[in-house]
This record gives sequence, C-alpha cells and structure tokens, in this order.
Amino acid sequence: MRQLTAGQNVPLTAQSVRFGVHADAALDISALVVNDDLRVRSADDVVTGARTTTAGVRLGDDGVTVTLAEVRADAQAVLLVVSTAGQSAELGKVVAELSENGSVTVEFAIAPAAGERALICLEVYRRQGAWKVRALGQGYAGGLAELLQAHGAAGMAPVPAASGPQSDPYAMTAPAQAAVPAQAGGPLEVGHGLERLWMIFEDAARSAAALISARDYAAKRLDQELSEAVSDPATRNTPAADAARTAAQRRHDELNATAEANHRRDSEQLVRELAEADQAMPPSLASWESPAWDRPPAPADGIRLGELYAIDRGPLRIPYCVPVPLNRPLWIDTESSAAVAPIVGALLARLVAAAPQRTTVVDIIDLTSAFTGLTGLLAPVLGGPPITHHTDISARLKTLADAAELAEMAYNSGAGTPPTEHRVLVAADFPHGYQATDVQRLGSLLMRGDLIGLSTVIIGSNESDSADPLIATLSQACRHLPTIPGTPLFDPWTGSAWELDLDLLPQEPERQARILRAR
Repeated sequence: MRQLTAGQNVPLTAQSVRFGVHADAALDISALVVNDDLRVRSADDVVTGARTTTAGVRLGDDGVTVTLAEVRADAQAVLLVVSTAGQSAELGKVVAELSENGSVTVEFAIAPAAGERALICLEVYRRQGAWKVRALGQGYAGGLAELLQAHGAAGMAPVPAASGPQSDPYAMTAPAQAAVPAQAGGPLEVGHGLERLWMIFEDAARSAAALISARDYAAKRLDQELSEAVSDPATRNTPAADAARTAAQRRHDELNATAEANHRRDSEQLVRELAEADQAMPPSLASWESPAWDRPPAPADGIRLGELYAIDRGPLRIPYCVPVPLNRPLWIDTESSAAVAPIVGALLARLVAAAPQRTTVVDIIDLTSAFTGLTGLLAPVLGGPPITHHTDISARLKTLADAAELAEMAYNSGAGTPPTEHRVLVAADFPHGYQATDVQRLGSLLMRGDLIGLSTVIIGSNESDSADPLIATLSQACRHLPTIPGTPLFDPWTGSAWELDLDLLPQEPERQARILRAR
C-alpha cells in the first residue's frame, strides 16, 4: 500500500477500482465525472444517494466503484468526494482508500483544519491513454453545495436527511446566478497552503469570467440595439432614433459599470486574502517580501512559480503555484539557459525550501555553464558537480532512473517506503547534447520519479511539435512556463486567459544567500 500526500499521483493497473473512507463520524460519499475543465457535463455525471450510477461509476454500501473502461470516453476524470452527513458540522480526520483487485493500494490521510464540510479526496484521471490517481484533499467550507457549484453542478444542494438509510439527502434547487469569493474571512489553511492559494485562484477565475461575459453581452446587445435603431431608413435620422441610440449606449455603459464594480469588489477582497496568506505561508509558497524567509524553514505542499494577471482586468495578481514534489516536470520555454538563470534560481530556492524535513539533493545538467552563479550557493545540496559536458549526462540520468526503477519494484512487491530525500533534477539546454537513451530515461523518470521524491525542471525550446516522437511526447507531458511576454495561459475552470510573470531570484548577494539557504 502507498501512502500519498497532497498532489502525489500513481498509475492504476486494475480495470476497476473502489473508493472508500474511514472517519470518526458518518459521512456521505459521492463522485463527479468531469471534463478537462473539471466541470460536469450534465446531472448524469453526479453520482450521489439520489442517483447511484452513471457510466462506469457506481455508488454502493461499500463506497464508489469505478470501472475505468466504462467511464464516458470524453471524460477527463472522476472526482471522489466525501461530505458531512445531513446537518453534521465540520469534517474530522478522513482516511481515503483506493483498492485494486480487492486490495487497498493507495491511502491518503486528510486532516481538515478550516471548517471544511466537503472534500475532494482523490482524482482518478486519464493521462496519455492510461489511468492514474492523484491525492487532492481540496476542502469546501460551504459543504457539498459549494463543491458542486464549483464543478458546474450548482443545481444540487444538500437538504436535511430524512430517517432511514436509503433517504435522499439532496434536492434540486435553482442554480446560483453568480460566483463570489467563498473564503472571505475564513481561517487560513496554513497546512494546506497550495489548496488555499488555488481556491483563491479559482475565485479570481470565476470573477474574471463573469466580467468577460458581462462585457461580451453588453457589446452584443449594444450592437443589436443600434442596428434596430437604424434598420428603418424612414426613421433612422429622427429624434426617436437618436433617443434609441442614446438609451442603448446608456444601458451598455451601465451594465459594464456594474460588472466592473462587482469585479473590483471581488478583486479587492482577494487582494486582502492574499496579503494575509503571504504573511503565514511557508517560504516556498510566499513572495520574496514575506517574513517567511526570515523564519525557520517550514515544509510546504507546493511551490510558487510567479504571478498570473490580466492587464485589461485590473491590478489583481494571483500567485501561480504547483504541488511539490512536482507531479509534472516544469519546462521553461527558452532559447537561452543563461537568459532564464534568475528564474531557475527562484525555482531552486523554493524547491530547496519546500521540504526541510527531508534531505534535498540537487543534480544540475548545465552544458553552457549558465548557472555557475548559483552552484556555489547550492554546494551543500548538490548531488555532484554540475554536468558541463554532454558525455557525462547519461551516467547521471542512469543513476536516477535505476533508483526510480528499484523503488517501483519495491512498491509493486509491497515493500515500498516513502522517499526519504527530495531529489531535484535540472536538465538545461535540452535536447542539445542529450542522446536518445537520455530522453528515454527522462521519460521513465516522468512516470516513476515520484517514487524517489523527484522534481524535474527542463530548460529549452518548446519541443511539443518535434519530429522526434520521444522528445515530443516528453515535452507534451510537461508543464510549460512561457518566457515571452503576452503568451496566454488559460485557467482550468473558465478558460479565461492570463499572463504569467515568473518570479526572479533577487540579484543582491546578501538576499540570494538568505533565500538560497541550502542546508
């Protein structure tokens, strides 16, 4: 059995898996079948006590069974959920389990600390034709109703449970008309910093989508009303037509003003939440100005990459953070490793700070000697001298790949243990100087690296369209970080466009020494 932490994932090998939980109080179990935007397609995708089956997903007395081959073909994932039963208060400790072939293979312990009444425990999702499971632990203080709203099923809401074990605990209600930040004034989830920041990001995304939608509607309605005002040649130059045009413009401006005011109110609330969070977050999730960098090191479940913003939507900037160890390698899109050295320095500082309770070991492939200014500060955690010649790449990657393969063999035999190290691999100047076997080993580490606690950062041009299928596949599996201004990224909830301003390592030597406090 493998014990996961938030953000970790493992491949699934069985055709059917069962989700169950252990808790001190009665819980309701449910499941959502979602598209790649993490939203349901219809009410048929919501599996609860009211509707216990859908394609590939069945809710029974012993939990939720997912038959992977039968899940609708265009679905991206199945979210496995627990919530308080009836009118129960907050959730206590929950231990989620996933079983394959009758045996528990994955366990994920969650200790809610901020009044959550619903949790997404696990995500069973597709990845390159196969299935994997990821530990999430994302909580919702508003209970199942808030969770359902966040995933496009706002018409479902909990009601007081009737007597009897087979009662329907949910009823259909009118959909909510607008999303507002749900965490205003709520306690800070320091132990789940990544989740808290992503919840703020989701609130920002939904507020942005509401503004964009209102602007689009106002523009379309104005165009339609202006066209109607001049459609009759006999009246288009009359005072009545002028009045109609003036009224149409006024309605357009009023709608836009209301939408802007609502978005500004939401943004101001989120700015306050972010300022509060930045004071309490561990260093790897905090800004450089945070007092966290002056406190003793503290572990974190993620790292901050930079800030997301949209110039046309005001000054709000949202931290962009990802789980650690990195569940997907980061790929910095650049033609020059030297040009992104401050970005790499910032990433390494946060990766080193993320797991002070474990030994961090960093391996650097630096064929162009772009990072010599960093290696002195990182000397205490380097796994060996930085590789500056292409003939030395294979041996270093083989060592990592062999360690991951041994860890996988131990895991499959039931003798696996959690990694005691946090390994970090920086592969710069890719793919120049790398042999085909090196690419294969990087691909192997993508699949097995989490078994040795590995986080991988690749630096080079975007190779997603490479003629080499191995390189293209590797590139497509990574999380790409654009370095060209104006390159859009799209949030997973609404598809709204954002720009990413990657964090840079401060240039002052004394600040670098304080931030890159390698042990």
